[in-house]
Amino acid sequence: MKVTIEQRGLTGNVSTLAVKGEIDIYTAPSLKEKLLPLTEKKGANVTLDLSGTSYIDSTALGVIVGALKSAEEHQCTFHVEGLTPRVERLFKITGLMDILKNKKLAEGDNQ
Repeated sequence: MKVTIEQRGLTGNVSTLAVKGEIDIYTAPSLKEKLLPLTEKKGANVTLDLSGTSYIDSTALGVIVGALKSAEEHQCTFHVEGLTPRVERLFKITGLMDILKNKKLAEGDNQ
């Protein structure tokens, strides 16, 4: 399984992490390693772009939930965008979409 994680637009406290490929038990640690430190900066604005992500598993969902909790703890803004239909469906099935929507933190491609 291959994944590419690219950090873009790091300007002050604003950054985007773009993920391409599959996020699973083998690649989720790389995402966690790059994403969590971004959410630990007070006042940061972090966007996770999943538009290039074809598959995620429960490990990846755990990383995203961990980032959301970290962002809340550190008074940081965390936003998920570019959900492909397949990934958006998983977010809906697990209830993560409701959590993110209630906080206005997620946008899918189908909206």
